[in-house]
Amino acid sequence: MVAEHLPTGTVPVNGPHPLAPRLAVVKRHTRETVDTVTLVLSSPTGEPFPRFVPGQFNMLYLPGIGEAAISISGDPKNREELIHTVRAAGKISNALSALLPGATVGFRGPYGHGWPLEKAVGKDLLILAGGLGLPPLRPLLYELLSQRERFGRVEIVYGARSPGDLVHYSQVQEWRRRSDIRFQTTVDAAGRDWYGDVGVVTTRIPDMRFDAANSVAFLCGPEIMMKLTARALEARGVPKEAMWVSMERNMKCAIGFCGHCQFGPSFICRDGPVLNYKLLEPLLWAKEV
Repeated sequence: MVAEHLPTGTVPVNGPHPLAPRLAVVKRHTRETVDTVTLVLSSPTGEPFPRFVPGQFNMLYLPGIGEAAISISGDPKNREELIHTVRAAGKISNALSALLPGATVGFRGPYGHGWPLEKAVGKDLLILAGGLGLPPLRPLLYELLSQRERFGRVEIVYGARSPGDLVHYSQVQEWRRRSDIRFQTTVDAAGRDWYGDVGVVTTRIPDMRFDAANSVAFLCGPEIMMKLTARALEARGVPKEAMWVSMERNMKCAIGFCGHCQFGPSFICRDGPVLNYKLLEPLLWAKEV
């Protein structure tokens, strides 16, 4: 059940409870970096997984440990597998990262609003990811590349702290070789064995080629990265209302009950996680919101 279909303060009397997880089995466990893994889940019954749109998330659940909101990072057209990229950063994510093939995990979702790709049709598309911001954008890349002819220039910048922190690296290298998109990678710091760009994501923006008045931008990463990137794009003429950011703040219930993800007037699980930058800007720059 998608969150916006469930009014706050109500619980359905028929059908599955919105907090009840379904079961999936770990099919593959791939280590991306020292602290990040990608889990490929399969259905124990062979039934296809629910459809999702790029930018939505699931709640992944382990009995006796808890559950966490994790963006879906696979191809929306592949309903035989459910893919999540997880960084070990706490009790739940550490336990999820340790799951091996054959382990069982609960999930519920998909939830939330995804990337409004339809708003970019006929326009230049700017995609900027920082840190673990690439996995939530990965389904969007699958989607846009399957219909590449509908968009103008596609400029992508992906940054990480170091070369060892770049996730989905082999696929990134494939995308970098494509002639119909421009994919740049950059790292904050690197040794002499790194031959790519060095610098934060914003340092690559002057080199991006796009028609600012006819562009749409999708941003995902740490909040400070998104704020500074949005400011830099705005300085190049991209309208605030043409920028979209993904927020994943303290989500606990995913259906707007608990209030943990409230951000100003919005509940990230119900109204996001993808939100328009123009509406979000005053809150992003406010202290302690």
